Amino acid sequence: MPYRNRVTPFGEIVVDPGRGLLIGNRGVLHDASQRIVRDSQVRRWIACRLEFRGRWRPIMRPGRWTELFFLDEAAAFAAGHRPCAECRNADYRRFVDAWRRVHSEDASADAIDRRLHPERRLGPWRQRDHTANFAELPNGAYVALDGQAWVVLGDQLFAWSAGAYVARRTRPTFGDARVLTPPSLVAVMHADYTPEIHPSAAAMLAG
Repeated sequence: MPYRNRVTPFGEIVVDPGRGLLIGNRGVLHDASQRIVRDSQVRRWIACRLEFRGRWRPIMRPGRWTELFFLDEAAAFAAGHRPCAECRNADYRRFVDAWRRVHSEDASADAIDRRLHPERRLGPWRQRDHTANFAELPNGAYVALDGQAWVVLGDQLFAWSAGAYVARRTRPTFGDARVLTPPSLVAVMHADYTPEIHPSAAAMLAG
């Protein structure tokens, strides 16, 4: 039976068999019965590789950080996570370089997390979103439309599910969008950091 540890672009933690491409960490969120009891425990929300140096860990051990799964990096960004500096060091360094180009303050991990944290949440379980023009959104940004989360890729939008993108529609060319990806991360995308997008989106384009 799947665990409740799949994260949607709306920041919800749900039960779903789809695992996606990345695992994430925001502290110990589960109790001894493996029930999710909190939204986050720490300010450092990271997105990691599924495999790294042969390490293996059982899911939701008591007192250990809760393994969260994301469809792809774009979905992890929408939920407010950034690249891990250890297992995704090359991505993290590219991310920091882009961050420095658009944010003038310190680009240490602590400074990045301090800026991102208030952009993620209005409060526990209450995601903060913002408004931007559809035409100005970069590839990898997530928007909410008709109750569904959609990732931007070129002139198309692709509908999220935990294991693959499941539908597409034409991206509007004007008007405001409800953007799920925190504004600091949208700015990083504008600075030429394009988050990884699950290959199911490209497969739909090719088909």
